[in-house]
Amino acid sequence: MRSVIVTGGSGKAGRAVIDELLAHGYRVCNVDIVAPREQRCHFLKADLTDLGQCVDALRLLAGSIDRRRSPLGEADGVIHLAGIPAPGLAPDSVIFQNNMMSTYNVFSAAARAGMRRVVWASSETTFGLPFTRTPPAFAPLTEEHPPAPENGYALAKLLCEETARQMHRWNPGLSFAGLRISNILEEADYAQIPGFWGDATMRKWNLWSWVDARDVAQACRLALEADGIGAEVFTIAAADTLMPEPSASLMQKHFPGVPLSADLGPFDTLLSIAKARRVLGYAPAYSWRPET
Repeated sequence: MRSVIVTGGSGKAGRAVIDELLAHGYRVCNVDIVAPREQRCHFLKADLTDLGQCVDALRLLAGSIDRRRSPLGEADGVIHLAGIPAPGLAPDSVIFQNNMMSTYNVFSAAARAGMRRVVWASSETTFGLPFTRTPPAFAPLTEEHPPAPENGYALAKLLCEETARQMHRWNPGLSFAGLRISNILEEADYAQIPGFWGDATMRKWNLWSWVDARDVAQACRLALEADGIGAEVFTIAAADTLMPEPSASLMQKHFPGVPLSADLGPFDTLLSIAKARRVLGYAPAYSWRPET
């Protein structure tokens, strides 16, 4: 697979994903409602909450209408990153409707276009973030942790995970890799991190987790290239937390009584990336810690 569609390619994660794919020899098209700040690849403007626009865009770019008209020639994979990227950026009902319908439309359009692979952005929020109502059941959290969506954004992501499972059942030849992505930082954002250290409660909401946009891009490419995914979800986070305090100490102070894994390293992430490491070969390459 050397051609791929990236939805939401004008955003923070999308820009990094496009750069990663181009660096690995892919032909790429960015489908977004907002034009990119820099023209990294072909851009197609489309409102993915409109099923007709979404189907037309993916069928054109997949070459299923006419390969000669497609700027990619033929694409049989899509990385779906479009949507409102976090809770609180719009009314809850607006976020739910936008993200639920745009993802349903992309999944449906991918199936209609005869594609083979969908990689899409789920979210760490499906675990129950922020952990204010219900504490985590254990840590580090694995994909088997009981979901506990606390807002419309997280609920839409969780329902899209089930949508992916059912659409794979209908279309066994189309795989769906959902990435439960942690809070994304770019390298320029690293300067903000020391500001969290004086009050650990500032980042308690997601167990002090984060991920570099370039590692998100690596995970997207690996999930696109992986065989035999079916319909699975993978947590994508950095290998460490944002804090200089050991992970076990943070949990004992802020979530006393929550069982911890015996093999938890000093600064290990509390959102387990073991499944992504094992199945996808994901290996986070970036850390804010100068010694790593």
